[in-house]
This record gives sequence, C-alpha cells and structure tokens, in this order.
Amino acid sequence: MEGKFRIGITQGDINGVGWEVALKSFENPTMLELCTPVIYGSPKVATYHRKTMEIQTPFTIVNSAAEADDAVNIVTCDDDDPKVEFAKTDAEAGKAAWNAMQLAMDEYRDGLTDVLVMAPVNELAFKQASIDYPGFCNLMQSELGEEGEVALSILVKDDLRVALATENVPMKDVASLLTKELIKEKMVVFNQSLKVDFDISAPRIAVLSLNPGSVLNDAVGQEEQEIIKPVLEELIAENVICYGPYSVDSLLETSNYSHFDGIFAMYHDQGMGFFKALSMNSGVKFVTGMSAICITPVHGVEYELAGKGVADESSLRNAIYLGIDVLRNRHREEDALANPLRKQYYDKRDDSEKLKQMKEPEEETL
Repeated sequence: MEGKFRIGITQGDINGVGWEVALKSFENPTMLELCTPVIYGSPKVATYHRKTMEIQTPFTIVNSAAEADDAVNIVTCDDDDPKVEFAKTDAEAGKAAWNAMQLAMDEYRDGLTDVLVMAPVNELAFKQASIDYPGFCNLMQSELGEEGEVALSILVKDDLRVALATENVPMKDVASLLTKELIKEKMVVFNQSLKVDFDISAPRIAVLSLNPGSVLNDAVGQEEQEIIKPVLEELIAENVICYGPYSVDSLLETSNYSHFDGIFAMYHDQGMGFFKALSMNSGVKFVTGMSAICITPVHGVEYELAGKGVADESSLRNAIYLGIDVLRNRHREEDALANPLRKQYYDKRDDSEKLKQMKEPEEETL
C-alpha cells in the first residue's frame, strides 16, 4: 500500500489533555506529509481547547473519515456538545470519550481508517456514566479482534518493548491465571510481533519472574520452577530465542535489558513499573496479536496539566509513528509471502553447474 495512511484518533477525556496533545501533534504541518489524521470528537470542544491554550493547529470538520482531506479532520461524535471542566471527573466527559471511541471503531471496521490511536481516558468517568470499560487491550480484542486472535499489550519506546502476560486483573488472581498454556500463547504472539511488526529477524526475549528473587528463592513461590522454566524450554525447542526468568532488579541494575529485543512481564504493574522507569511518559501501549492496529499513550488523562498548555504530546505522536511503521512492516510481510522465491535446484547433468529454477507444473490437456 502506497501513499499516506489515515490515522483515526479519539478525543479521549475532554477534561484532560487529550485534545491538547492531539492538536499539538499536528502543529507542525510536516506531520501531514506522513499521514491524514481523523480525530473523533466535538469540534466545539476542540475549538475551546485550542483557544484556551493558544494552539495554532487549524482543522476542518467532516462527516466521516471518507471525506478526510490533507488537513486535520474532525468527525463530530455528539449531537449535544459536552461541557469542558478541566481536571474534573464526571459522567458527561466519560460519555463523550466513549462515543468517540465507538464511532472510531465503527469507521475502522468499515475500512475508512488504517490505524486507531486512542487518547487517554478516565475509567472512573466511565463508571460514573454507567459504562463498562474492560481496559484498552480487552476492549480492542472484543470490538475489533477476529476469531482465533490473541491480543497482547506491548509497551513501546524506541528499542524498549515490554509485553504484559496479564493486565486489568486483581493481584490476588495473577498467579492462578499464569498457566503454562497462557504464558506460551502470549510468548508466541510476542515473538511473532517482534518479527513482523518491528521487523526483527531473530528477536531475543527476556522473561521476568513472578516471585521476588527469581529462581533463587523457592521459599516465596514455585511458579518459576514449575511453570515458567518448563515453558521456556518448550519455546527454545521451537526456535524461540528466550532467556530467564529474571528478577526486575537484575535486569535494571546492570542495564542487561538493553541486550534484548523484548521483555516479557507477568503482570501489569511489573511491566509498567519497569517500562516507566526507563521511558517516563513518552511511550505507548500497542495491542498486537490482531489484524487491527490499536495504540494509546501510556500516560493518563493528566488532570494536573489539563488546560495549562504544558502537556507533552510526544507520546501521542510516537503512537502515530508506530502505527505507520507497523502498517508498513505488515504490508511488506504480506508482499513477501504473496510472491515467494521459486524453488531452485542444481542439474547435475549440466556441466555449467548453474542454479536452475523449477518450472511450474503444466496443466494437463485432454
């Protein structure tokens, strides 16, 4: 696929920094040379944010992504424009964020956008609006996943990639969820994503332990010996290059993490803590394992910065960059598989010893 991709972007929580980082991302017009942005939300709310923070980004209002042109396009999601109250958690903001997400996913299903980038949302605002929000990864899988696909969240910043085996579950349930089958399934997805989405031919993966002290302290748990290590042995036998399990501190203290293409964490806070210690708030969360490409900034609604014009847009911009890179890598992989090299052989009867190409079998004629 050649040309610019259409990037669907949601407004996020209107009382947070979503509109600010979205508009700032395209303040430099050269961004429009890379993609065509389609932002789902309220044009009046966008105008309010732009005026309040003196952001210079112009935009045009369209009815659908199908009408998007070479500009920042906004698709209206609400008949009644919600009221903006910076740094306030309320049901109206939750409903506005949800409506934008629903329309963005609808148009993505219809093939009107190529990548989805979701601005930060407030789960408490969803709860106040009586909206059941299962978390970003689970929502993307339930709404956009196809049969047989296994969604996996990867935290990404430059060459740092941290996958999460489990997320949005209570800590008391983590150990029971970490079965051999789940770990292997998610590891296979992670390895494949590193190969295809990130174009790494032979990715090296470090696997974190569940319990403190990794395998050195059996007194605090047996999961490393009974579950994690046997799975790694199976994966190694299947040509997945993986090592571990490691404790978080052992990877951080000597910068050993830099020798790996991916880090596989057992639960959300373990992976997020490791990731944010190294990337601050400029990273993104990418949901892989699906044909759909869905990404969101790792930072939250950042109410403490809302309305002040000081929010950093680099995370949302990095989400756009990653979406474009993943899309290009997947197209490249599809093209390579669609046009494989023909089999070759040596004809021992030919003194030239030149490599011959095998002919396609001819159809029999009656």
